[in-house]
Amino acid sequence: MTVLILTCEEDVTADMVVVHLNASGVPVVRLDPADLPGGVALSGEYVHGAFRGHLQSAGRLVSITGLRSIWVRRPGIPGARAPGTSDWLAEETSQALYGMLRGSGARWMNHPDAARRARHKPWQLRLAQDCGLPVPATLITTFPQAAREFAERYPDLVVKPVSGAHPQDPPRAVPTSRVAPDADFSAVAFGPTLLQRRVAKRADIRLTAVGERMLAARKATAEDADPDEVDVRFASGGVPWRPVDVPPRVADAVRSYLRRAELAYGAFDFAEDADGTWWFLECNQSGQFGFVEVETGQPIARTVAEWLALPRPEPRQQVNGSNAKVC
Repeated sequence: MTVLILTCEEDVTADMVVVHLNASGVPVVRLDPADLPGGVALSGEYVHGAFRGHLQSAGRLVSITGLRSIWVRRPGIPGARAPGTSDWLAEETSQALYGMLRGSGARWMNHPDAARRARHKPWQLRLAQDCGLPVPATLITTFPQAAREFAERYPDLVVKPVSGAHPQDPPRAVPTSRVAPDADFSAVAFGPTLLQRRVAKRADIRLTAVGERMLAARKATAEDADPDEVDVRFASGGVPWRPVDVPPRVADAVRSYLRRAELAYGAFDFAEDADGTWWFLECNQSGQFGFVEVETGQPIARTVAEWLALPRPEPRQQVNGSNAKVC
């Protein structure tokens, strides 16, 4: 059976996983939904109570019901490269592709419905709290007065986007920044603003969870680090990532988070304070891991490949209103 990877053409992280799948002899097809229709074609037939579907890409034809797993990595917008593209074509193409794949019986990393929900940062923060992960005091508001009162309670704050990257082409990462002590917060009224108590961190933690496996890396804060450099993505280099053990309580909470979020993969970011507490910042359901593997040597790509290569679950059907395995 085949592994299907949905991602853009230039995705080094996916390349790393494909190498391991090829080495283990697991068939793999990689395509970008942006090339459908055109470079990618599909067909699905629903006849006599049965479904037969196929995808074609780069001259290869794959059966949709013959997929063992689907990795939704960094796919483009369906129909984006088609001549005369439009919002209507994008919606039609998306419905056709993902609608067929939802009926494939394959394992997902991650299922589109779960991934869409998991992108909402306010939802992440509440789920992390419920699962027992420490979350810095946070306010999301369009009330300037609420922001001012929050700043009085927590004078040392950072501001970050609620949604993540700015939706330009290509997307632009918006850094987390410290809030000036004299900020008046009037602009909060023009759009939801996320304010969060700054964690005086001694290290950043990236925990990559793949199924039940957890691989964590730690990047110590340099002694001469600029206190205004709060976003590790934009901080000065020099301090490498190093492998680190995951505290048992954090591991249990992360497993609970993944289970409740229905995620098979998650890239968790934490800030470690002077007491060694790991403060939850966010979970990216399709986060990068290549830079961590390169610096730490942790087998993240191989772990992802092994998960994708696992047998698909046995199909189930409704029998007299109850689930039963198909023999």
